[in-house]
Amino acid sequence: MKLLISEIFQKISNAKTKAEKIKLLNEYKSNTIVSLLIWNFDDSVVSMVPSGEVPYTKNEAPKGTEHTMLEHEGRLLFHFVKGGNNNLTQMRREQMFIQMLEGLHQDEAEVVCLVKDKQLGKRYKITKNVVSEAYSEIVWGGRS
Repeated sequence: MKLLISEIFQKISNAKTKAEKIKLLNEYKSNTIVSLLIWNFDDSVVSMVPSGEVPYTKNEAPKGTEHTMLEHEGRLLFHFVKGGNNNLTQMRREQMFIQMLEGLHQDEAEVVCLVKDKQLGKRYKITKNVVSEAYSEIVWGGRS
């Protein structure tokens, strides 16, 4: 069974050395993971969904059952950042965000909520420095 992104981030977080973290980041690299890390660590990426607690119903389905995976929903992430989709009304954007969260396993929904507030580091020991080394192709906007 494919790992949830929350499980991948936990593996990276649990790695003891920077070299191990970089190896895992490269091993599990995907467009969705890179997008989430850029959203979290790049100061020029602005969340278009309100910060703080999100009023959604957590998906209680066990892993591998009735939910979508963040890896598949990653293509929607652009809707939730400034400049991603300016044609959406704020109301529609927030509805889409909640629908996506409710479809995900609750651990993956938590990842998205942390990322939108740039708080991934509060839950996982992953730093911008490690991400920059693992993915040297990322050009960070804002301050580095």
